[in-house]
Amino acid sequence: MKNPIFDIENWREIGTTLAQNKTRTFMTAFGIFWGTAILAMLIGGSRGLKTFMSRNFEGFATNVAIVFPGRTTKSYAGFNKGMELEMNLQDVINIRRALPQIDQSSAVNYLWGNVLYGQNSTSAQLTGVESGYDKIFEPKMYEGRFINEADNMQSRKVCVLGKKAADELFVNETAVGHDVSINGIYYKVIGVAGQTSEIRMGAELDESVIIPYNSMRANYNLGTKVDMFMMTFKSEYSPGDYEETVRRLIARNHPVAPDDRGVMHYFDVSEQFKMVDNVFLGITLLALVVGAGTLLSGIIGVGNIMWIIVRERTHEIGIRRAIGAKPRDIIIQILSESMVLTTIAGIAGICFAVILLAGAEALFNDEQGGIHFLLTFKQSIYILITFLVLGTAAGLIPAIKAMKIKPIEALNDK
Repeated sequence: MKNPIFDIENWREIGTTLAQNKTRTFMTAFGIFWGTAILAMLIGGSRGLKTFMSRNFEGFATNVAIVFPGRTTKSYAGFNKGMELEMNLQDVINIRRALPQIDQSSAVNYLWGNVLYGQNSTSAQLTGVESGYDKIFEPKMYEGRFINEADNMQSRKVCVLGKKAADELFVNETAVGHDVSINGIYYKVIGVAGQTSEIRMGAELDESVIIPYNSMRANYNLGTKVDMFMMTFKSEYSPGDYEETVRRLIARNHPVAPDDRGVMHYFDVSEQFKMVDNVFLGITLLALVVGAGTLLSGIIGVGNIMWIIVRERTHEIGIRRAIGAKPRDIIIQILSESMVLTTIAGIAGICFAVILLAGAEALFNDEQGGIHFLLTFKQSIYILITFLVLGTAAGLIPAIKAMKIKPIEALNDK
């Protein structure tokens, strides 16, 4: 006896059965098609939204802690509350010594400066940084290089221009190698940089001028002042675990109450990334829930049409049983019909979703690389397999009912 799975006559019969009521078959197939398409578009759309939101943090390390001064909220050692804390290099040294868990770090100072080159001038934020800064807040280098450790240790008069500042000062010529005047002091341009993320540290990097931290201290009489201290931690450590240690170290170096929380601000950037990850997770779960609801409606449609087909073919099934058809043959016949319907409609739905997602990706394409809405091949296969399994399961109960029909009862069915 031929195997129903590989019997060409069996597949022809499936096609004939589904074609007998085109409207009913089309409506059921459309339910599966639409459910597959919606699920695929939601998954692809959530991926695109995640890509779009992630671009805001591109180039910024995820395990960063930022320390910057505040004001006292308590009177202490003869000082009234409301005194503004001034962090200094000793605070930075103490933190680095006490926390070997730190991977990269940089003291940062800010000034506002006038930058001149020939007849051209611009106003820009002057930012003094140490060599670890570009590992924390990664710039996009258009020309040259960034500040390195030797520049800072030797207090070199070098600078990195932000892209917008460079475009205003240097028209139709390269900036690297030229000297610019910043607040009356000349610096050699060693690079041109731009910002990759939407996170701001004061002004945008494109509108700033970066110089070595020690050069800024020496050239503009800042002493040991530190406006901000940034640090990343090694992968196995969490920045939030060291906040209290940093607070104690700073309190020891200044006339402030040890328990005064307003003295300094400790910003754990990793917590913000966790919040964003939770938002992404919520979006993904919402997409799955909505998609699953649409999927379920399509699967119910498959189950309904299989019930109707079994009911309409009761007499035929009885004849088959009477001439020796095995229960297994009846089950395979009914399940094959639901599998064919689900597979064809499911593939069409995925293809439709991929076309729409590709159109959306092309529409949102920009100079930053666009937003990636497309499904992965693996995701498409998972969606199709899910529909196929559930569609087959939806046809299983009608198939079992058909198998249990007794030949004599089926032959007498009107």
